Amino acid sequence: MAFKLSVTDRRLWALAWPLMLTNLTVPLLGLVDTAVLGHLESPEYLGAVAVGANLFTILYWTFGFMRMGTTGLAAQAWGKRDSFSQVALLLRSVMLAVGIGLLLILCHQPLIRIGLTLMNASPEVTDLAAEYAAIRIWSAPAVLCQYTLVGWLIGTQYARGPMIMLIVANGLNIVLDVFFVTVLGWNSRGVAIATVIAEYGAAIIGFVIVLQRMPDGQRLTRALFGTLSDYLAILQVNRYIMVRTIALLLVLAFFTAQGARQGDTILAANAVLITFLLLISNALDGFANAAEALIGEAVGRNSRRRFMVVFRCALRWSLWGSLLLTILFIAGGRSLIALLTGIEEVRTTAWQYLPWLWLLPFASVWGFLFDGVFIGATRTRDMQNTMLFSALGVFAPIWWLTTGWGNHGLWFSLICLMLARAASMGLLCWSHTRNDRWFSVR
Repeated sequence: MAFKLSVTDRRLWALAWPLMLTNLTVPLLGLVDTAVLGHLESPEYLGAVAVGANLFTILYWTFGFMRMGTTGLAAQAWGKRDSFSQVALLLRSVMLAVGIGLLLILCHQPLIRIGLTLMNASPEVTDLAAEYAAIRIWSAPAVLCQYTLVGWLIGTQYARGPMIMLIVANGLNIVLDVFFVTVLGWNSRGVAIATVIAEYGAAIIGFVIVLQRMPDGQRLTRALFGTLSDYLAILQVNRYIMVRTIALLLVLAFFTAQGARQGDTILAANAVLITFLLLISNALDGFANAAEALIGEAVGRNSRRRFMVVFRCALRWSLWGSLLLTILFIAGGRSLIALLTGIEEVRTTAWQYLPWLWLLPFASVWGFLFDGVFIGATRTRDMQNTMLFSALGVFAPIWWLTTGWGNHGLWFSLICLMLARAASMGLLCWSHTRNDRWFSVR
């Protein structure tokens, strides 16, 4: 009997594959940064970009609700076929993104100084990272606008928009990366300049795509801009995502800082392996992002049957994806590390911790999937609470108990964090389903 995809399978894949390609371009940039700098004469450049990029991951993804919250709300408005709400949400979210981005530029000096102090890298790495950060901060308005545009496009089920937007822009970043670093010799400074140019390129492309997707008959009116209370309502709805994201990113920053305490070689080796974690998350997030849109649509239409069909479909494909990534890292992990850096001591060190990479896909897939479900249903408070439990109740004590294991203890703690998220979110998902709380007023 021939294998056939269900209607839901086809809809999920129609959204997931463009988002998967889109998401994979994000760690591809990290792979290029790592490969270009990893073949220079000193690991300090690689360490500087690892520290600087991690700082901006924390800084920008603190406002990741601009993407995640927009997706859930846009998906529910899409399910209700409410064109006014769709356009009003986009316009107000973009205005918030620009305002927050400009505020970050104004306040960047103390933010960068505090962040680099907490990273606790060597003086040489810190100086290079400060130079990198002083350039990267200028991309703040563009990055936050991208989050909003991508979230709205996913929520309104136009997954090819983010794909076009980010692949073209990230391709530009890669070309500029190689040119600035290998031709002009700008090292970590060149990586920062290339990223800023590409971020604005992505935002411009995104605005062009969104303008072509405006609902027919919806004109630009004063009512779309709303009042101050409308903007505060968006921030209030998403405050839980913000806390959840800060907690997650502080864990990753702590991970980098603890690696830095063990020397520049450990820092660089962890940077190589964390690049693969980004590869995992962005690949599997394709299914989670598709689930956000379809779950949100089901909630908007108040369809319980549709909700469960989408959930089971997304779960099945997410598990298959994690299995394929596990096989990839077991079979080719050493070769992939060798491609990313030619520094022998960094290669050798990264190979020592490679088995932890083998565990990452299966440990992390559950959290990615449940994030998609909870975002689509706008159950953001649950996301916050489970993350705080996993970070403070699991990661922190396990790290403290395994400090004698060195870098192995650090990786073990990260795996436990992911498993704790899986268990806590899974229990809540089961409880909400059993007690019919997904569709209740929050």
